[in-house]
Amino acid sequence: MPRTTPPRPVDVEAAFPELATMRRATTRLHPRPGTPTVHESSVGGPMLWPRDEPWPVCTIPHKRGSGYRYSDVLREREILERAWRRDPRNGPNSEEREVLAGFERGRHAPQLADTDPIPMIAVAQLYHHDVPGLPHTDGGDLLQVFWCGFERHGESRHEPHVQLRRRRSRDVTEMLDQRPAPGVVGREELVPSACVLFPEEVIEHPYFMSLDPALQERIAAWEGPEDAGDRYVSDLSTAPGWKVGGYIAWNLTAPAPLNCSACGTELRPLLTADEREWDPSTTSWIPVEDRPDPDTMRANAPTQVSPGRGRLTIAVCPHDPHHPLRLVTQ
Repeated sequence: MPRTTPPRPVDVEAAFPELATMRRATTRLHPRPGTPTVHESSVGGPMLWPRDEPWPVCTIPHKRGSGYRYSDVLREREILERAWRRDPRNGPNSEEREVLAGFERGRHAPQLADTDPIPMIAVAQLYHHDVPGLPHTDGGDLLQVFWCGFERHGESRHEPHVQLRRRRSRDVTEMLDQRPAPGVVGREELVPSACVLFPEEVIEHPYFMSLDPALQERIAAWEGPEDAGDRYVSDLSTAPGWKVGGYIAWNLTAPAPLNCSACGTELRPLLTADEREWDPSTTSWIPVEDRPDPDTMRANAPTQVSPGRGRLTIAVCPHDPHHPLRLVTQ
């Protein structure tokens, strides 16, 4: 079923005409649980991967032997999905609860050294023909996204590590039968559940704190008292959820300059992976098709991931896709 974002509650460009020059298209991906194939865009689905090409691995030094078994994460979700579908009031039975109790964090891979290569997790693959606004670079029509199952990278040692692959899908003639996966992950929320996508292009405007201070003051006066709510932030600027392009919502930190370390060009958001597609402050973004029952379990969190602080944006150089990417966690 396609997903349709309702019209914005207010025509913000009519109230503030200068915002019309700042509008940006973004594609909401609307992931929903399903069984995608290698020939479809997906989150957490199978990758179109050549049999003779090495799978991405993380070799950045960090502890990697303790955490949750990758297979346990998937098995736990299968049990819970089946249990709650069977019994929406009580969920798992006593036998299932006993099995679930065994899925605990532990030192499940003590043999791994800090620099042993571990397979990256297949996060998303996006076909150009499915996703409006997806950059078409190097003649490729397919973007594949991977991240490490541990957030122990960067200067803070608490950052994700992401790798991108771009390819021509027609060049893949012999496919990998089974994708590699890490034996252990640091957090269960780094393992995406398989979802099909329902891409939809919408319009965004810059996050409030990214605007000129004078415009911020005018918008604040227009919104009225603080207890009336932040209409611009919640309803009129950036869309929540998984998306391609658009603007970054700097809701936890002040906006930071994002310039390419290789050429100085301002980086642009490529993909945003978000914990939720809506929350109590962003209900105006709930798709029309989900409005009859928005409180269904996992309705607003279909991928079951929560990268970084809950939302991760991958920003890339618009001039050269081979330049280093940047990650923003909010």
